[in-house]
Amino acid sequence: MAQCTAPVRGHSSSAAAAACPACRYRSSYRSSSYGYGSSYSSGSGYSGGGSSSYGASRLSGGGGSRARWSRPGSTVSYTPSQIASLTPVREAVEKTVVEQPDLRDCFLCHAWPDRQGAAKELYDALTTAGVKVWFSEADLGLGVPMMRAIDKGLANSRIGLVLVTPSFISGLPNQGVADKELSALLAGNRLVPIVHGTDYVALRAVSPLLASRTGLDTKEDAMSVVATKIAELVKVWN
Repeated sequence: MAQCTAPVRGHSSSAAAAACPACRYRSSYRSSSYGYGSSYSSGSGYSGGGSSSYGASRLSGGGGSRARWSRPGSTVSYTPSQIASLTPVREAVEKTVVEQPDLRDCFLCHAWPDRQGAAKELYDALTTAGVKVWFSEADLGLGVPMMRAIDKGLANSRIGLVLVTPSFISGLPNQGVADKELSALLAGNRLVPIVHGTDYVALRAVSPLLASRTGLDTKEDAMSVVATKIAELVKVWN
């Protein structure tokens, strides 16, 4: 019986696998290019090293990954770019949970025209997912000075969410309230852009700095899934 030429480490290339008398006819070797994670089947339960995959592990039976901060038993899938961009935010969350345990989970920055549309939809999805959100429509009381309330909301939240919509993009050049909030959030790794109804190309045209902070996109995930990912990001599970 033919013996495999690389029984321990596996073959380093598809050509090496094809030359092996034991493995050359296996479909898994013929189809694999030996790229990222290709030495293992998607259902193998293999978990990559923390630094090489930003603390992600493969989901059984799926093409995505679990984040290291995912809720136990979670089946939510993250792309490599999402893991990379959210990891610094998660590290900031873990620090503030210890130092300031009573903070709200997040502050929702949005354009004023979206307050009863996309922003309200995101707020509802977040609260359903168990996230404590500062949201102007719920937290800005009558007669309360707007900027003072916003400053307090920012200071008492672990992270900031920026809902990037066509209305948000069109309002950025005017340097309104959203722009002031944005400046505060960009000061540290506490910012997660959520793109909705537009794209990063349009955002980059008016705010290259914000566009450099990749986050979540409702073209990739439904609003409810975005909310679940934020819930996993801001919660420290016991």
